[in-house]
Amino acid sequence: MKLYEGGAYLVNGAQIVEDGIDAASAVEGMTGDAVTKEEASKNTIAYGILKDHNTSGNMEKLKIKFDKLTSHDITFVGIIQTARASGLEKFPIPYVLTNCHNSLCAVGGTINEDDHMFGLTCAKKYGGVYVPPHQAVIHQFAREMLAGGGKMILGSDSHTRYGALGTMAMGEGGPELVKQLLEQTYDINMPGVVGIYLTGTPAKGVGPQDIALAIIGEVFANGYVKNKVMEFVGPGVSNLSVDYRIGVDVMTTETTCLSSIWQTDDKVREFYDIHGRVEEYKELEPGKVTYYDGMIEIDLSEIKPMIAMPFHPSNTYTIEELNANLMDILDDCEKKAQVSFDGKVDLNLKAKVRDGRFYVDQGIIAGCAGGGFENICDAADILNGASIGPDEFTLSVYPASTPVYMELVKNGAVAKLMQTGAIVKTAFCGPCFGAGDTPANNAFSIRHSTRNFPNREGSKIQSGQISSVALMDARSIAATAANKGFLTAATDIDVDYTKPKYFFDKTIYDNRVFDSKGVADPSVEIHFGPNIKDWPKMSALTENLVLKVVAEIHDPVTTTDELIPSGETSSYRSNPLGLAEFTLSRKDPAYVGRAKEVQKAEHARLEGGHPCGALPEIKDAMDVIKTKFPEVNHDNIGIGSTIFAVKPGDGSAREQAASCQKVLGGWANIANEYATKRYRSNLINWGMLPFIIEKGELPFANGDYLFIPGIRKAVEEKAEIISAYAVKDGALKEFTMTLGELTDEEREIILKGCLINYNRK
Repeated sequence: MKLYEGGAYLVNGAQIVEDGIDAASAVEGMTGDAVTKEEASKNTIAYGILKDHNTSGNMEKLKIKFDKLTSHDITFVGIIQTARASGLEKFPIPYVLTNCHNSLCAVGGTINEDDHMFGLTCAKKYGGVYVPPHQAVIHQFAREMLAGGGKMILGSDSHTRYGALGTMAMGEGGPELVKQLLEQTYDINMPGVVGIYLTGTPAKGVGPQDIALAIIGEVFANGYVKNKVMEFVGPGVSNLSVDYRIGVDVMTTETTCLSSIWQTDDKVREFYDIHGRVEEYKELEPGKVTYYDGMIEIDLSEIKPMIAMPFHPSNTYTIEELNANLMDILDDCEKKAQVSFDGKVDLNLKAKVRDGRFYVDQGIIAGCAGGGFENICDAADILNGASIGPDEFTLSVYPASTPVYMELVKNGAVAKLMQTGAIVKTAFCGPCFGAGDTPANNAFSIRHSTRNFPNREGSKIQSGQISSVALMDARSIAATAANKGFLTAATDIDVDYTKPKYFFDKTIYDNRVFDSKGVADPSVEIHFGPNIKDWPKMSALTENLVLKVVAEIHDPVTTTDELIPSGETSSYRSNPLGLAEFTLSRKDPAYVGRAKEVQKAEHARLEGGHPCGALPEIKDAMDVIKTKFPEVNHDNIGIGSTIFAVKPGDGSAREQAASCQKVLGGWANIANEYATKRYRSNLINWGMLPFIIEKGELPFANGDYLFIPGIRKAVEEKAEIISAYAVKDGALKEFTMTLGELTDEEREIILKGCLINYNRK
């Protein structure tokens, strides 16, 4: 794999010319035509799709309107509630509500099924589509029924990626979908586009997850594709089936890129034809001369079976490398766990080594990444006639949709798997985010799913429970299962892959999916369960801010899972205050209590009382502030909390990572940088200031008070530098921060306190 230091030209889809002094001349010599970088950059597939959906008339400052929206049952309640508070009357574009996350309706009593009934009644009332639980995971349904060549889809799940089908899809926090429901736009600068130039053919036994992990391992840490579009081109694309491409594409989220798109061909046309939607096919390819802002060259034949060790998809090794350096790599993982968990619990991976071989406790093939037809067929071929054994090791397989499941039943793959001792379950995203197949304490799970962040398999550090997940391809998971749990690469076994043809039967969707065909019925009453609560009232930004730092996180990256845990807490996402009780619970359990104490002072201020009576300690801070700013009083300050994290927001698109802080009185985040565009957008949409402070020794610590004078004026006047003061040892210590680039709409959202206030009629 080669990462180019700068940009590159792609000529005739086949020749790469690295950018440099003589690059344009070289390209002209090859084509006979003069070319400029600016014009050639307009020949990317991504540029054409973005241009078709941009409403601003300015291709540097995009205002995108999407063709379709999709959400699942962890996110659609909050999205619709937010839109309802802003006067929603009907869904203006197709909006699909799937139910694949909170599918286990015994968790939390009736509240999950209440959310589902909320979704069904809203689909009827506002003119949407409702996919019942266990029918399909969100992204598989979108591939089968929503994607279209040259289209754009916005989803409230970070793995919204349908680029292999010629659809540019993006995963964002719920407020961005609210904007589309209110016929507003998705506002971004024109993103950079990085070419992913594929050659060769994968070796037998190497699957899409192996390709994806190899890419993630190369680009995550260096930010090579961060907030850019990954555009897959080159002769190697045609050597991959569409199912294979989909498996690579869905994992592009873990690179922190903005979106992805692939060149299309007759195999993609066949995919649409199989699914009864051949009219949705569109041929997409780069222009004769195309300029990319970066280029990654990959020889698919050189990729080996991979494993992403705990606790990130970028912590990658070849399985061969792991087995050759087993004790050293396991020791390194254990040391990283000690740092990540602050020494609260011991992870003992070296105990998994038996007679020099690494033994794993669980295998999972599931969800939008692993549950595809070809993945499961190949796994069944590997396991045909084998036994997973009667020991600790278990294997569960989740087809990504009922149509896929039905075809696996018809072609015998399910029978092959069940005969081994494996369990084949319904479409469900649970194993990916910690709501299904939680292993035993200190167990090690290998999963063809999307993420392996800490606690994402369901363990609870605060309760002394720890298990861990490694990401692998379905084929190597099956090979490991055939060896009864001893880690094995699929390339180490000889298998005759049958490669059965896929036949799509959407009868089950015709029988069970509610499709309003875009017709709203205002007479329908929405089903509200007792856990479904409105958003609390949120205040506009005040003239000045007094903030208490209530959490300080120095991990290199902080995931949204650490900001608000996934798993069983997801059942409370329809209840803003209820869910907020879990904020930072697995990273800093004292956070909620600290934030609530500060919030008492703000509540007292808003009610006309004295903040010091609710929070006596703030009097000392205010006395120090008034020595320099005597004009400050209860009428011109807001009192709230903030957190510092080095690089927060990797992972999920969940808006609750920000909104939970907001409902607990959070006014800001302070960071050296933000891991993803979507987390920063979530902060802004919930009226929180996305401060950036330069790397180095912090001028404040956890528990300190900060004073930010004139913050409202600074936002209004687009100040580049924000002056702030830390209250330290009876004095004010000045420091500066920035807010980064904000659109006029984003500034107005922050000034009004949140997107709900911005849109409220």
